Amino acid sequence: MLNSTDKIIKHKTGLLNLAEELGNVSKACQVMGYSRDTFYRYKAAVEDGGVEALFERTRRKPNLANRVDQATEDAVIKSATDFPAYGQARTSKELRKLGVFVSPSGLRSTWPTSN
Repeated sequence: MLNSTDKIIKHKTGLLNLAEELGNVSKACQVMGYSRDTFYRYKAAVEDGGVEALFERTRRKPNLANRVDQATEDAVIKSATDFPAYGQARTSKELRKLGVFVSPSGLRSTWPTSN
């Protein structure tokens, strides 16, 4: 039996343990509300990499083509810290006066997050 108290994978190990207890994969999947395909994916992951393999892994890779150049990013951050009350439209217009061309919606991807 697998033992994990981590909330993230508790339901996954619970499904594997229930199938082992009942001796019936179909019944365990029916009780837990999972497909048999999901059960066998979890089982294969545990066999390959242990319980740690059940943790969620992000599949999304960053799209660096959408990133603005460093000079533009620095100008946006400087403007945002110097004039925090400016919105995206106003910041875009003020930066355009300085020769930095970025749309108001483009500012959202470079806008600094509050800590």
